[in-house]
Amino acid sequence: MAANATIPGGASSAGATILIVEDEPAIATAIAQRLAAEGWRTEVARDGLSGVEAAARLQPDAVVLDVMLPGIDGLEVCRRIQADRPVPVLMLTARDDETDMLVGLGVGADDYMTKPFSQRELVARLKALLRRVDRASQASAASTVEPPMTVGDVVIDKAQRRVHRADEEVHLTPTEFELLVMLASSPKTVQTRERLLAEVWDWADASGTRTVDSHIKALRRKLGSDLIRTVHGVGYAFEPPADD
Repeated sequence: MAANATIPGGASSAGATILIVEDEPAIATAIAQRLAAEGWRTEVARDGLSGVEAAARLQPDAVVLDVMLPGIDGLEVCRRIQADRPVPVLMLTARDDETDMLVGLGVGADDYMTKPFSQRELVARLKALLRRVDRASQASAASTVEPPMTVGDVVIDKAQRRVHRADEEVHLTPTEFELLVMLASSPKTVQTRERLLAEVWDWADASGTRTVDSHIKALRRKLGSDLIRTVHGVGYAFEPPADD
């Protein structure tokens, strides 16, 4: 059984605790062994309710979560985990369906992978998630005296990691928040998918451009479709509403 762990030397350092919620024994065992080889502590839960309980008890640094689970499904598990405590969640789905991906992102997942997947890529994705959490924590500490960013009717408080539009709070996942900050920091400037992947996801290659597109769609659903302009074949730009 894994114990709760902090990440003293940076978010990707040895000692991180990863909860694996997966009902297929062969897949769960293979993931646990691969993550243990990275120096991470792991615990496996085989159904949805056990996953929720383990997340509350372990306070893991990240969760690998299958969508299809006995009891309650992975989407409900993700909702309950995020309601208790924000934690990076990488969802595993058996279908390459964008609707499923968007629903997963909508309930608080930060990333997703479609089965079958490469163990090497899984590790890379988890390392990137952990680095982003560490970076966000450092940025939040550094911005405690920084005033909120106001762009049009959107207010972004980086210290508290809260977003409001037209005085209404909008609840974003950690990844959505980082993506919004990146775009809003340079209004009307087109950001390529490759740059967004490098800066927000910390990915060194351009293999995840569809991930960017899915997160942009999730952001539009929460903030409104008028704020982010698509530049086809290139990327996206934040377009604050014009003053009346």
